[in-house]
Amino acid sequence: MKDKYLLRSLMFVPGHNEKLLNSASRSKADVLLLDVEDSVMPESNKQLARYTITRYINEGFFNNHHLFPRINDRESGHLLKDLYALTVDGVDGFMYPKAKLGEDIYFFDKLLETIESEKGYEIGRFKIIPLIETASAVMNVESICKASERVVAVAFGCEDFISDLEGIHDHEGLSLFTPRAIIAMGARAANVVPIDTVHINVHDLEDFEKNVILSKKLGFEGCLILHPKEIDIAHKHYTPSDQEVSDAKEMLNLYNEAQSMNKGVAVLNGKFIGPPMVIAAKKIIKKAELIEKKASLN
Repeated sequence: MKDKYLLRSLMFVPGHNEKLLNSASRSKADVLLLDVEDSVMPESNKQLARYTITRYINEGFFNNHHLFPRINDRESGHLLKDLYALTVDGVDGFMYPKAKLGEDIYFFDKLLETIESEKGYEIGRFKIIPLIETASAVMNVESICKASERVVAVAFGCEDFISDLEGIHDHEGLSLFTPRAIIAMGARAANVVPIDTVHINVHDLEDFEKNVILSKKLGFEGCLILHPKEIDIAHKHYTPSDQEVSDAKEMLNLYNEAQSMNKGVAVLNGKFIGPPMVIAAKKIIKKAELIEKKASLN
């Protein structure tokens, strides 16, 4: 089930802003994070956001996107209102903010289960992407990822994290390197997709690209996006190259051939092909298939 989601770019869109919703519906983002939390202020606009999001979904604006609305946290007073309004066909799941412990996600899982039962949906229908925004969340990321089978990915929210840490968001990104590495490792340990943080300066695409390149090296599979002009760069680096796909297919062919002939090992370009390389090759091919499927829908 987790393999069905293409998660190279997850773009925040204020749920009450029709101009931005229209733009997002035409974008190439893999996931739209239709927001009813931080970007929807004053609080009186939150009901407008719920209404507008459901109207756009019903009118088919987002048929080619995965939708994970970012709802308000359990202490906001808005969580139940968000969920009753947005647990509808067309929504894949929810981005849950300010998770600090695995218990937060367990609570959210059970809340979704109750609403699914009341509305007649299959239990487990709506998935979860926890947003890691505090020092506690970083230190508990693996337990957060393992708290519910609904968790398909986990994302890093750097600005709230730096505020909670009382650190400094330096231009070199030194203060974010360690939490990024911890989040990526914790997510992979739980078989969950890690999603990297937003790049605050949306006009500095050169620095954004440097961060995406580092992000991929750290093990992230995608990143949070604030502006459509960042999408092409994210997709460029989080998409397997033609050479990577070709090598992966050749690797699997050689490995399967060696297995069928009872050979102990297969060799590609002078390198032994072992089980870890086979697993990586299968993941590359699976992602390429998802990307091809998405392209055929646009």
